[in-house]
Amino acid sequence: MNTPSRRRVVALTATITATLITTSCGGGGEGDRPRTVARVVGPFEIHSLEPTASSGLFTRLEVAETLVSSDVEGTLAPGLATTWRPSADKLTWTFGLVDGASFHDGTPVDAGSVARSLTKTAADAASPLASAPIKAIAPVGEDLTISLTTPDPTVPALLTHYSAGILAPSSYDGEGRVTKVVGSGPFEISQLELPSSITTRRFADYRGAKPAIEGVEFSVVGRAETRAVMAASGQADVVFGLEPAGRQRVDAAEGVSMASALQPRTVLLKINDAHPALKDIRVRHALSLMLDRERIAEAVLRERDLAATQLFPPALATWNQPNLEPLTQDVERARALLAEAGFNRSADGTTLEREGKPLRLTLTTYPDRPELPPLATAIQEAARAVGITIDVAVGNSSEIPAKHADGTLELALLTKHFALVSDPYVSIAETFAPGGAEWGVMNWEDPALTAALSTVAQQPTGPAADAARREVASIIQEQLPVVPVAWYRFNAAVSDRLDGFVIDPIEHSWRLSETRWAP
Repeated sequence: MNTPSRRRVVALTATITATLITTSCGGGGEGDRPRTVARVVGPFEIHSLEPTASSGLFTRLEVAETLVSSDVEGTLAPGLATTWRPSADKLTWTFGLVDGASFHDGTPVDAGSVARSLTKTAADAASPLASAPIKAIAPVGEDLTISLTTPDPTVPALLTHYSAGILAPSSYDGEGRVTKVVGSGPFEISQLELPSSITTRRFADYRGAKPAIEGVEFSVVGRAETRAVMAASGQADVVFGLEPAGRQRVDAAEGVSMASALQPRTVLLKINDAHPALKDIRVRHALSLMLDRERIAEAVLRERDLAATQLFPPALATWNQPNLEPLTQDVERARALLAEAGFNRSADGTTLEREGKPLRLTLTTYPDRPELPPLATAIQEAARAVGITIDVAVGNSSEIPAKHADGTLELALLTKHFALVSDPYVSIAETFAPGGAEWGVMNWEDPALTAALSTVAQQPTGPAADAARREVASIIQEQLPVVPVAWYRFNAAVSDRLDGFVIDPIEHSWRLSETRWAP
C-alpha cells in the first residue's frame, strides 16, 4: 500500500484531520466559509487524466460530457447528442449534436472534435467502446456517424460510459496523451492535483441552465473515520464512502442526513479458475457454502437484506431471477465437498491439505470501498471454520487488474457495477468475456453462457431474450466462476446547507449542477 499515490492521500488525510482539530478548538469554523463552493469528499483516487483511467470522476463532477447520457433510472437521455438513429441496415448510427455547445477553452463542440475524441477512446482497450464492432467514427456535415462491421444495438448505451467523455482537441499533446481535461460541462477545472483533489468552477458559457453553486472542491480522504468526522461536523457538504459505523455517526449528528439508493452493483469474489484448487467446481461451491451471507451483511453492512442470493441484484430487474434457487450457507456440505476434492485435515488439525500442500489462498482487496476490508475479514473467518486458510492483502485497487494480467491473483474481493453503461448487458458480457476480464472472470468460460449472451445482444427484448437471461443466471449459479457475497447500497452524507441533491445509482453523474444552497 505504501505507494507514492497512497502516501499523498494519507498526507492529505492527516492535513484534513489537523484542520478538524483546529476547528474544534476555535481556530475558525465552517460558518466562516461563504456558501459558494460545495465541498465533496470521497475515497476515490484520481488515477489519471485519461478518461478510461479516471474512475469516472470527470463525468461525475460534470466537467466532461458524454454524447449520450442517462437518467437516475438508467434510461438513455440526451447528452451532447440530442438525437440518435440507426440506418436501415443497422450498420451506421447517426448522432445529431446539440446546438451552441462549446468547450471550456472557447472552441466549439463540433462533429470533428467529437469524432477525434471518441476515436481515441475506441482505441483504448480499457473502454467498452473498444469491444464494439466499430469500423469508423466520422463527421458527416454537422452530424456524427459511427459505422459498424456488424449491427450492434448497444452503441448508444456504450456512449454513456465515463470513458466516452468528450474532450476538446486542446486536451491532448502531440502524441495523443491527455495533458489537461478540457470538457464542455457546466463546471470547468480550475485546479487539479493527482491523485488527491479537483477544484471546479462554474463554466460561464455553458449552453444550459447555470449551476446555482459556484463550483466544487473534491478531495480524496483515505480514512473512513476521517470522512465520517467531516460529515458529522459539517466540514463537507457531500461525503461518499462511509462505512456502517460512520453512517451511524452521521445519523446521530445534526445538520446532516444520509441519502441512499440500491445499486446494480454486487460485492463478489473473483476467482482464478486455473488455480490448482480453485479450478475444481467443488472447491468453488465450498467457498460459497461456507458464507453466512445474511450474518455478514448484517454485521458489516448493517442491512441483512443485502445478502446476495445470486449475482444479479434486484436493482437489475431484467436480469435478477426471483425463481433461481438461492445461494445459502451449509458448512457441513462445504466440508464434504472439500473432502471429495481430496482435501483432508492436516496432522495438527488446523487446516486442510492435499498431497501435503495446505489449502492456503491470498485474497486481494482495496479500501476505496470501505466495506471491502471488513468483508474480507469476515470471509477469512468463514474459511477458517471449514479448514481453508485465507491471507487478506489490502492494497491499491490497481493491484487486482495487475495480478489478473500476470496470473498471480488467486482470490479478489471487489464490487462490480453492472450498469456503468446504461444497458447492463454490456457490463455483464464484459464480466464473462471468454478471454477473461480484469474485473470479471479469470481463466473461465462457458460456451452455453456465451451463446446466451449473444442471443440477448441480437434480440434484447422478448421471450428469447428472457430465456437467455435466465440461462446466464443459472449457469453462473451452477458454475460459480465468481462467488456473490452481497448486494450494494450507495450512500452519501449530505449537509442540510445543500438542497436538491439526488443520489444517482448509476453514478453517471453526481448531479451537483442541480443542487443549490438552502435558504
